[in-house]
Amino acid sequence: MLSIKSSMAFIGLDGENNIFLRPVDEQAVNDMNPISAPFSVLVLAGGQGSRMGGQDKGLVLLHGKPFIAHLAEIVRPLTDDLLISCNRNQPMYAPYCNKTLCDDTQDFPGPLAGILKGLQTARHQWLMVFPCDAPCIDLALVQHMATFISDTNPRPAMVRQGTQWQPMFSLIPTALLPAFEAAWQSGERSLMTILKQHDVIAIDCDENDPRLQNVNTPQQLHILHHN
Repeated sequence: MLSIKSSMAFIGLDGENNIFLRPVDEQAVNDMNPISAPFSVLVLAGGQGSRMGGQDKGLVLLHGKPFIAHLAEIVRPLTDDLLISCNRNQPMYAPYCNKTLCDDTQDFPGPLAGILKGLQTARHQWLMVFPCDAPCIDLALVQHMATFISDTNPRPAMVRQGTQWQPMFSLIPTALLPAFEAAWQSGERSLMTILKQHDVIAIDCDENDPRLQNVNTPQQLHILHHN
């Protein structure tokens, strides 16, 4: 299985889908990231992709590159701890991250299972979460989310798009791991419910913000290809 050490970063693919890596300049990472506290990033790619015809959505191509490559290009320069939760095709995801994670069960138990594994594995005190089917996120969104990191008031934060909460775009202090584990053991499976139980902060975005677009169906992918 291929993997990238924390000193290497994904920078792109050539026309034959060969992966190019470069050493991470830690000072450059610090200069790009306006937040002093480091954070881990978790990309959720462990679903069944049922509305995409069973395809592994993180590997679906957009403009010749898999969704996961679009996400990695944005977040990789800002973190030395990029995690991908994926329940299949781990060797194909491994080049884009520091570590791939699998759910403890093979029945696709949902995103909360992946987030639990991410909280258990994260090297830093904050875990930023994104879905793999949101290839339009940009640097400004990631940096804006990171401004909600606080050492003095460690509350989770979640994107709110107009009046609609978007729990798959969230920032979670790893100190909440025991609370997440207890909620899981009690039968809770809703990330939004757990976050709201812990005084979540709203990261407000416009209700038509294109960066938050989820690509769930072939029809949505076709539209995005032609935009």
